[in-house]
Amino acid sequence: MTEPSTTVLHDYSRPADRFGAVVDRLDDADWERESPCEGWSARDVLHHVVSTQRDFLAQHGFDAGVGADAEADPRRAWHAHDERLRDLLADPAVASHEYDGVFGRTTVGASIVTFYGFDLVVHRWDIAAAAGLDERFDDGELDMIESSADGFGEHLYDDGVCKPAVSSAADADRQARILARLGRRSTADVA
Repeated sequence: MTEPSTTVLHDYSRPADRFGAVVDRLDDADWERESPCEGWSARDVLHHVVSTQRDFLAQHGFDAGVGADAEADPRRAWHAHDERLRDLLADPAVASHEYDGVFGRTTVGASIVTFYGFDLVVHRWDIAAAAGLDERFDDGELDMIESSADGFGEHLYDDGVCKPAVSSAADADRQARILARLGRRSTADVA
């Protein structure tokens, strides 16, 4: 049987690696560009990803606050945070720590992989879009986004989650349709 922390770390690593690859592609000026998240620059999106993960872990007694400030150096901030998060998730006491969540009993590891994994994937696209990069989701990511959106139900459109769905072109590809569901308009899908 696989150790829960090993599975969690593995499941976290792929979206985190892909998120980090986009972070590394941005030029310094790109961090100030407006993202698809209304009122947020690419830097703000990165800050949101890092701070919400840190806050979540702190609520459960785990300190993920090590690292650089996204205001000073976004790339360094992400990589320092990611390294700290991987260290924490490798610890079975962290990964398997149980708590009662909005959708029932779960673990810190499961929340990092599912809810915060959703954030890593979607906000990876937001950061790329801010910089004018064409970032594509693979089929597994598209499946995960759809499944997560279905699971969130109407909470998907709660304040601070996603804007209401927007229309997409009749011939839009799957990614553009899913982004539209999340209140985002793909550059390839101007309806």
